[in-house]
Amino acid sequence: MARVPLTRDEVLVVAADLVKQHGPEALTMRKLAAELGTAVTSIYWHVGNRESLLDALVERTVADLGTIRPRGATPAERVVSVARTLRRQLRDHPHLVAMVHERGLTERMFLPAQQALVREVHAAGLRGARAADAVRAVQFQVVGYVLVERNRERAPVQRPGEEELWDTALAEDDATLARSLSRPVDPDRLFLTSVRALVKSLLEGGSCS
Repeated sequence: MARVPLTRDEVLVVAADLVKQHGPEALTMRKLAAELGTAVTSIYWHVGNRESLLDALVERTVADLGTIRPRGATPAERVVSVARTLRRQLRDHPHLVAMVHERGLTERMFLPAQQALVREVHAAGLRGARAADAVRAVQFQVVGYVLVERNRERAPVQRPGEEELWDTALAEDDATLARSLSRPVDPDRLFLTSVRALVKSLLEGGSCS
């Protein structure tokens, strides 16, 4: 059976998968051609050279990350949902997001999330500079949290670890605190706790110009 003709979209999908799994350094034209079962010249025909391919991947990543649909019954719930979606996107595509950053399109990548946040802070009654601060605070909270998460995940095993460091005396006689700090971090629960507290404080008071 004859092979279905290769398409530009197919090339980009497979290229994105290679980058997602192994990082940009793994993306060579020869490796991509092998994954697609085609000749290198066919790749060049559809996407140009490697730099053109990377540019196309960046544009595709920006477009793919551009759909954020807030959920929830209140502006606060919907802002939290945007934050959760943005965190998931950043965690699911670390290598592709890094490529976007390296090519100077980070702000454009974040624009859809910012627009979604603007609609919700407006719905909560915030306007002007206060609304802008709320949008940026949520964005920075998410990005900073993801960076800390990735740093912890890639760090060497800690000796001593938290479970060995904390005791009642160190926790100022708060035994429950000591036990809690000695347990492994639940990053999902901690993210929700922190972002909900931030959003609550940002949206309290409503209308302000």
